[in-house]
Amino acid sequence: MTRKAPRRTAERILEVTLELFNRFGEPNVSTTLISAELGISPGNLYYHYPAKDELINSLFERYERALNELLVAADGVRNVEDAWFFLHSQFEIVWQYRFLYRDLNDLLSKNRLLETHFQAVLKNKTRAVRAMLAGMSRAGAVDIDAREVEPTANCMVVVLTYWLSFEYVRDPRHALEPENAEMALMRGAQHVLNLLAPYLEVGQRQHLLQITGAYQHD
Repeated sequence: MTRKAPRRTAERILEVTLELFNRFGEPNVSTTLISAELGISPGNLYYHYPAKDELINSLFERYERALNELLVAADGVRNVEDAWFFLHSQFEIVWQYRFLYRDLNDLLSKNRLLETHFQAVLKNKTRAVRAMLAGMSRAGAVDIDAREVEPTANCMVVVLTYWLSFEYVRDPRHALEPENAEMALMRGAQHVLNLLAPYLEVGQRQHLLQITGAYQHD
């Protein structure tokens, strides 16, 4: 039993840190604020995470693991509905760890681990989008020239990466509040799939309009 307490404390520290980072932005959250929110001493916090970067890196590792587990599902995407669910799920993970994207440039400029690992994230996302396009092509859902696959995949990944910044600029005071998550996630998936619309088979294009229309109506 004595060994479980540190793990529970470490877990609770990460949960509260993630909540604070998402709420206020990582640059605006100090370790003093984190320890005060937890009701523990700064020394207790430092025992588990001796530096703020260790908190950031631990949260990033969780994000990266969750994302990579999802990206393997790209091979199973065959139609617009599959693609909508796959992309929406990516945006859900981004939202869960939205502080990373809200403060992305700042974090990359001062954290070497994030700098290198985010490059891998981009490569994995691009690889997954290419796999998604290949699966949809084989199923007859899209008709896209092989020469257009790479630039289209890159454009989709750009939106996947910077969608949250766009949402934030649109409404800095409210965009990242939890009550706005559902509509923000819907818009994100729609933005990405709209890049694919010109290549969709007619029936699939109509189905995309039905899906987005249903979400907007809700």
